[in-house]
Amino acid sequence: MLVPRLASTVIVLRDTSGCPEVFMVRRHEGTAFMAGAHVFPGGAIDPADHDADESWCDGMAHATTQLGELPVDEAMAHHVAAARELFEEAGVLLARDAGGDFVSLAGGETHARFADYRHELHRGQQRFRSILERERLRLAFDSLIHFAHWVTPPVDTRRFDTRFFMTRVPPHQTPAHDDRETTESTWLSAAAAIAGARANDIVLPPPTWATLREIEPFTSVDDALAWARQRRVVRREPVILDHGGRHLLVMPGDPFHPEPAHEESRLSETRFARVDGRWVAEA
Repeated sequence: MLVPRLASTVIVLRDTSGCPEVFMVRRHEGTAFMAGAHVFPGGAIDPADHDADESWCDGMAHATTQLGELPVDEAMAHHVAAARELFEEAGVLLARDAGGDFVSLAGGETHARFADYRHELHRGQQRFRSILERERLRLAFDSLIHFAHWVTPPVDTRRFDTRFFMTRVPPHQTPAHDDRETTESTWLSAAAAIAGARANDIVLPPPTWATLREIEPFTSVDDALAWARQRRVVRREPVILDHGGRHLLVMPGDPFHPEPAHEESRLSETRFARVDGRWVAEA
């Protein structure tokens, strides 16, 4: 059986007058995994993500506590990967300056300098840690709230064991897709994203749909973050099966899933059917 790669994903939120909005990127049609889908920024852990230490990272105790079931090195690597992938794919840098403020990426010269760093990261010409050390910044692990744990079903050709984190977009930073692995980006409310998927305007993978459903009831980023801090995160591994001539993906808690749900779920849909190459949610 294919062993899942460890990965991290970040749900970036901002407040609006009505409800929180989440930043989403559209994956390039040529990518091997979730091509063309709207997702949250994220990706697999790299070897260099295992070098976290107190010389350039804040909130290490927070990281080890919220991923307490993992070895310390692995817990740290998930947080580094989350921050690195967020910077690579969305241009958001969860790092603080010497005064304890989130780094500002506004202003012509600063914006251009960090855009160059981002391109160098993509090309493998720069290490994430080196950028932070050069700019005298410290990675803010404590700004990442562990939100969910998803594992790709074993029938997929690429499997990921992914930790989902939630954060608020830092002030003086404007997310934007990278035009490399992602081709579009947008801020959407959870309800608008789900409506777009129902109308076939965008594609949402089942874990993304489920996450949006869980965010949908909240009226502010503070409320969403407070709930994320206190929730009990459990491992979710959907099962893919054929039933009545249909190809289904079912989540824990669904009657067709072999395992019971191990958490109190807010999800109104636990089953997805494969229709015209995409997963469509069913009540």
